[in-house]
Amino acid sequence: MTAVITGSEIRTCFGDSAATFAALAEGRCGVGVLRSELRERLGVTSGYHAEDEADRRVLRASGWLTECVRAAVAQSGVDPARRRVAVVVGTGLRELHAVELMDDQPVRTADLHFDRAVRRAVPEATQVITVCNACSASGHALAIACDLLELDEADAVVAAGCDAMTDSMLAMIGRVAEEPTDRVRPFDADRMGVLLGEGAAAVVVERGDRPRAGSGAVLATVLGVGLSCDAFHETAPDPDGIVRAVRDAHRRAGIEPDQVDLVVAHGTGTALNDPVEATALGRVFGHRQDGPLVTGIKGATGHTSGAAALTSLAVAVHALAEQTVPAVTGLREPIAEAAGLRVVTGRATSAAVEVAQVNSFGFGGVNAVCIVGRSA
Repeated sequence: MTAVITGSEIRTCFGDSAATFAALAEGRCGVGVLRSELRERLGVTSGYHAEDEADRRVLRASGWLTECVRAAVAQSGVDPARRRVAVVVGTGLRELHAVELMDDQPVRTADLHFDRAVRRAVPEATQVITVCNACSASGHALAIACDLLELDEADAVVAAGCDAMTDSMLAMIGRVAEEPTDRVRPFDADRMGVLLGEGAAAVVVERGDRPRAGSGAVLATVLGVGLSCDAFHETAPDPDGIVRAVRDAHRRAGIEPDQVDLVVAHGTGTALNDPVEATALGRVFGHRQDGPLVTGIKGATGHTSGAAALTSLAVAVHALAEQTVPAVTGLREPIAEAAGLRVVTGRATSAAVEVAQVNSFGFGGVNAVCIVGRSA
């Protein structure tokens, strides 16, 4: 079975898809002062916020999710009233921000999942599934979406992801940093650690081997999604687990490593992730004299947790369409482990990109790797 992407929308610290792609092309960084009265106690003073302070909502992730699902479905041209449309939402934290405010602003338990948020955009959705799989959650949502299509459980599936910043997660980040991080610097020798971003992403996938459910243009083809769960460590990534996910994705896509033109890396700017990811990429692509270009977006957008995989996927789809790859924002001096990789630095570059790989890795070794191809 072939799955095609016919709708896509994201929300980041820069705004919608168009605003985000423009910011990435220009190499801008969306970091700002952390909007929390607890920032000094948390040990985190900066963050990549997705909205103006005056516009903050209690159910923040739900609001962005509704907007992205609505826009992606509209672009796809799929009519949920006439077609079976399922929705799979990946998240790391669900609506934990709302839970932290419950003493002052009570929230219904049902709102901590995303059924209501999705049905504000697609009231007729046949089912809404929430997957809580850490930082690779929306990559797993895409894998489930493809499975639902292959099993003929739906005519179209919306794969989505969302997360908002929470004091609980910020406190964890502050505990593991020797000093407050000023910005995310993926694959940089002087990286200080990760910072949270926030937002949402949604893509509509349909079967490409039968008459389409919608009228929208095909944006890209999902060639395969590879998964692994190595349970190597609570937080530390395992290169063997990452390589397994990459090779699983290549096998499902029916491609060889030589056919990958671009890798959108997970690239969190942490002490452990970046060297491990670079090492894993070297193991997969190191035999090539002219390996794939490598980029990553968290230096610009922060780590958007459950939305990270599909936000990177949207950037990959844009690169396939425009034949332009954004540089890694914040990268000045690459780490030694990345020496053999063609990391895009300085400014965006034009390139012939037909096949792109998107990496996403979560705590506990929950990994998802997606392969997408350019539309015909």
